[in-house]
Amino acid sequence: MAIRRTIILLLVACQFTMGCRSTRQVRDREYAQVIQSAHQANYSPVAEAAAIAPIALELEGPQDVEWLVQIALDQNPEVQAARKRIDAAAHQVPVAASLPDPMLGVTTFPAPVQTAAGNQELSLALSQKLPYYKKLQTASGAAESQANVARAQLATVELATIMKVKQAYYELYFVQQATQVTEIEQQELTKIRDLANARYKTGLTSQQDVLRAELELSNTENDFIRLRQQLESAQARLARILHVSPQTKLLAVNELSPEQAPRDLAFLERQAVASRPELHAQLAALSRDRQKAQLARLDYVPDLTLGATWIDVSSAGISPVRNGDDAVLLTAGINVPLYRKRIDSSVKSMEAQAVATARDYDALRDGTLEQVADLFAQARSQQDMLLLFREDILPKARQTYEVSTSAYSVGQVDFLTLIDNFRVLLRYELSYRRLEATLRQTLAELERVIGGRLPQNMEVIAVPDLPSPEVEGQIDQEEIIPSEEAIRLPAP
Repeated sequence: MAIRRTIILLLVACQFTMGCRSTRQVRDREYAQVIQSAHQANYSPVAEAAAIAPIALELEGPQDVEWLVQIALDQNPEVQAARKRIDAAAHQVPVAASLPDPMLGVTTFPAPVQTAAGNQELSLALSQKLPYYKKLQTASGAAESQANVARAQLATVELATIMKVKQAYYELYFVQQATQVTEIEQQELTKIRDLANARYKTGLTSQQDVLRAELELSNTENDFIRLRQQLESAQARLARILHVSPQTKLLAVNELSPEQAPRDLAFLERQAVASRPELHAQLAALSRDRQKAQLARLDYVPDLTLGATWIDVSSAGISPVRNGDDAVLLTAGINVPLYRKRIDSSVKSMEAQAVATARDYDALRDGTLEQVADLFAQARSQQDMLLLFREDILPKARQTYEVSTSAYSVGQVDFLTLIDNFRVLLRYELSYRRLEATLRQTLAELERVIGGRLPQNMEVIAVPDLPSPEVEGQIDQEEIIPSEEAIRLPAP
């Protein structure tokens, strides 16, 4: 019996030792890569250089915004993190649905217990807790609802990433358009300087006009410096979202397709309430909290515990009727939910959390409707201003500048009037390009709020071409030149 007891103890000790040391292999390959990267970051002498992504040469130059959106959805770290959170939450469902580990106990008797059958020297006990079946079902349902929260959060991150790409892209587009407008401005200022210089050489004007034109040309160089800085900042911002090197020379296309503005506010509000992923996340969180409250209520129901005990009985007993047969015991028990106040408090806590989640949903829904209405009003206003600029303000500003140029060449207006009209035209051109980019940024944010693409049945906004330097400034010299007051534009 002593030998058998020793063997059993060795087997049990070996089993526990193997269980502690033989953990299963890591299945997630990305986790292994993260561990390796963390190790290299701590011990590699070139960790800093390895942390900087190389320049994405394939993305340099003009790129379509939809193509960049797809790259961001594939590479953006925030999107990848949200996808992994889904995996983490989904793997918790079988954990919540599984039984707790069985308990194995070993009891030795330093002083053997003497019985009629023989001395008791060793016992092994095995027990398994069996929760009420609805507890496992409810716990797994709560875990699945948490996975649904993670899925909705992934959609939220993806929509936010799309919005960020578009907003950064259209900001880059505006900087490029502003640069083109400034280049045209520089060419026009060169013509004005040459005209002032010609008039100065013939004695028709003072040298002040020439110096003023030279000063305006110097200001354009300052504008180019500022625009280069804005261009590099916009490229770095877009590169960060795409998860590429900030040194990548990303560019927007030179011409955008006609943009569309929404006109049905009620439809957008319905779509936002039905499709916004943040609202779906709150609904999934509410389902999770309701199931947690139900799980807390199930604590009133006791759980069953079944067990078996084997007792090693030796043959060397003092009783004349000893037989040495081992003893086997079967046990069954339940926990007694005696401390009702603890369970009551747990139920009330979970119910209060569910109510708070429902109120958070209401607040988010109200905020969503407010955002939809606000962005809708912004888009409509920006559309109206774009149409006003395209059809009325810009044509008049260009015509006024052309007329003042011709009038200055024959001495009908002074140089300051010409420069003022030129500045006004420049500001209107830049304002139009800013509105053009801002409208698209507003629509990108509206898409994020309503949870998807805008409907197709919307009004189309035409995009006018930039005036070419060869055409601008041409005017019939025999045209009747109006007075100075008639050709002065108010500042925008």
